[in-house]
Amino acid sequence: MKTALTSIVRDPSLASEGKLKIDWVQAHMPVLNQIRKEFERDQPFKGLRVAISLHLEAKTAYLAKVVQAGGAEVVITGSNPLSTQDDVCAALVEDGIAVYAKYNPDPQEYKDLMVKTLETKPDLIIDDGGDLVSILHSERQDLLTQVRGGAEETTTGILRLKAMEKDGSLKFPMVAVNDAYCKYLFDNRYGTGQSVWDGINRTTNLVVAGKTVVVNGYGWCGKGVAMRAKGLGANVVVTEVDAIRAVEAYMDGFTVLSMEEAAKVGEFFVTVTGNKDVIRGEHIANMKDGAILSNAGHFDIEVNLVELAALSVSKRIVRRNIEEYVLKDGRKIYVLAEGRLVNLAAGDGHPAEIMDMTFALQAIALRHVNENYESIGSKVVNVPYELDELVARTKLESLGIKIDTLSDEQKAYLDSWASH
Repeated sequence: MKTALTSIVRDPSLASEGKLKIDWVQAHMPVLNQIRKEFERDQPFKGLRVAISLHLEAKTAYLAKVVQAGGAEVVITGSNPLSTQDDVCAALVEDGIAVYAKYNPDPQEYKDLMVKTLETKPDLIIDDGGDLVSILHSERQDLLTQVRGGAEETTTGILRLKAMEKDGSLKFPMVAVNDAYCKYLFDNRYGTGQSVWDGINRTTNLVVAGKTVVVNGYGWCGKGVAMRAKGLGANVVVTEVDAIRAVEAYMDGFTVLSMEEAAKVGEFFVTVTGNKDVIRGEHIANMKDGAILSNAGHFDIEVNLVELAALSVSKRIVRRNIEEYVLKDGRKIYVLAEGRLVNLAAGDGHPAEIMDMTFALQAIALRHVNENYESIGSKVVNVPYELDELVARTKLESLGIKIDTLSDEQKAYLDSWASH
């Protein structure tokens, strides 16, 4: 029998403010609303405990409530110290969800809150960046046997999971939600594209039109950031390490440069690679006075802040979520949101309608792994195509859009290898 849970939040009195935020996104998440109805009817998680680590704001909160509606006891923590919203945390506690999260805890407390989440002994996990799974496998293996499996939200986490699978460390199945079509085509591209510029614009209050924007990385997130920068009137430069993506960026109409050259011309920089040290001291040394650095990758490792500090004579906060570094020659370099995810640490994250599709995938992927964990085994698997398509069809229905279907004759034609 599972023990009753208590929560750790900053201010329970903020619950009414958080509830308004959750109500707003719920009204704009029709796909997740449909899945909630199914979960309420079928109770796929009855008697199970589900641990969630995601950016803890209103849209995530509603996902937690949908999983709870499926019969689960839900415990949730944040996946980034600066993206947790204290009023949303308080609202979830009032709704019977255990919360271990605060805005901007110190690094040790942030990790402790994750560990407390795992110590509730969950049966299923939704992870973002692989932190819960990593802690389970490296530090708290005593908690592994309870876990049936889970789902992973982002590219960074999937890379970690596949590395674990490759060396035989992974002990339960994980569904790679990020690799589903209805995730990366929309969330990564349109969600990141819009939310990054929401965060930058509200934080800096500066014009983008006419400026040179350097986008580091041209994966689906980078494509979205570059597309929206172009729409705002920027001159867009892309840096890449992948030759195919570099050609794609060129043919999409963007200038492609090495980071060494891009550093000299950029005014806004946005890193979206998932790798470390994309912007280093050697690049910063060549940047223009007033250059603005931001990161949209999962971890705060893409801009090397240690090397930036070593080049600087002073540092101060000049606006909320903006740190000014003064270099030895007097040039000023600005870093947004401490180099953390600018769209969440300095904004509200992806639009509700975008996360509706992603979190619908999370919910049904969790149901899928719970129903099939024994047959899947300890490996990373993709979201089955029929579930991916289900989310798309539900989205179309919510928009009132109808599409065509193949006739039996057309299906036979496509399936035939004989001469046409």
